[in-house]
Amino acid sequence: MDLAMAAEELKTVVNRLRRAQGQIGGVINMIEEGRDCEEVVTQLAAASRALDKAGFAIIATGLQRCLTDGDMAAPQEREQLRARLEKLFLSLA
Repeated sequence: MDLAMAAEELKTVVNRLRRAQGQIGGVINMIEEGRDCEEVVTQLAAASRALDKAGFAIIATGLQRCLTDGDMAAPQEREQLRARLEKLFLSLA
């Protein structure tokens, strides 16, 4: 399954990933500085949520394509795609 997303969807996902990247850098700095555990965990949780949202957006695009393209695929292909999407979804759960 290739990643064919609309430009606006792609921009949103990339922005979320960049936000998570910055948050992870912040967590590393906080740990190196010996910051309070609660602050570190709070920042880490925010980064985790940003990554999850990006992943779910990517999977949602795949589901949308599955529904759109599913009518043209053979039943066995549809089932294989459904299984792959389910596996991806569960990997984020």
